[in-house]
Amino acid sequence: MDQAEAAVTAATGTAAAPGDTIRVLLADDEAVIRAGVRAILAADPGIEVVAEAADGRAAVEAVRAHRPDVALLDIRMPRLDGLAACEQLARTAPGTAVAMLTTFSEDAYVARALGGGATGFLLKSGDPYELIAGVRAVAGGGAFLSPAVARYVITQLGGERLARGAAARARTEVLTAREREVLALVGAGLPNAEIARRLHLVEGTVKGYVSAVLDRLGVGNRVQAAIVAYEAGLVVEPDPGP
Repeated sequence: MDQAEAAVTAATGTAAAPGDTIRVLLADDEAVIRAGVRAILAADPGIEVVAEAADGRAAVEAVRAHRPDVALLDIRMPRLDGLAACEQLARTAPGTAVAMLTTFSEDAYVARALGGGATGFLLKSGDPYELIAGVRAVAGGGAFLSPAVARYVITQLGGERLARGAAARARTEVLTAREREVLALVGAGLPNAEIARRLHLVEGTVKGYVSAVLDRLGVGNRVQAAIVAYEAGLVVEPDPGP
């Protein structure tokens, strides 16, 4: 994975606390897919599938009933597709993180999913580790794109690379010097605790900076912020430290 992919794929926040069980809703119209994903997630004792749904409308109702930490939504489902369900959940159940689970990676799906509030985009055909890592990342308040989707986002979305870079640099001009430092480390994929260590700050202060950066940039999550950081040329390979 190159630096661009890593900046997006690993742009996670604070991981779920050890010992906390991550409660998951799994929505897919194919029972065999649900069974396979459920079996993969069952390999992690810290993840529990608490509800399943075979269509988007049932998924929204199940989230309202069970209030899971994460909703894994297939994109193509009857009654209400996963993208529309994601948008509804962003409005009505903000405490549930949404990750899209699909075999598709077309631009319309990726762009709409991220714009609709999803903080994860996972391919059914990906490495099983990606499913577990993705669920843990979004449950912890971060974001996760499978490497294939991350590559697509960096290379395809938003027009010409030079134009994107100029626009991104203009957007970051509203940030203070410290906020740009935080943004660069978010773009490098560091969690809040590591950012705090590197900048000699307390983690709560870093969380405040990250929230301010997202607000000033007008982005909805760390994935989108990481893209801005990369395109603005702020991301450098972090020093691993002692």
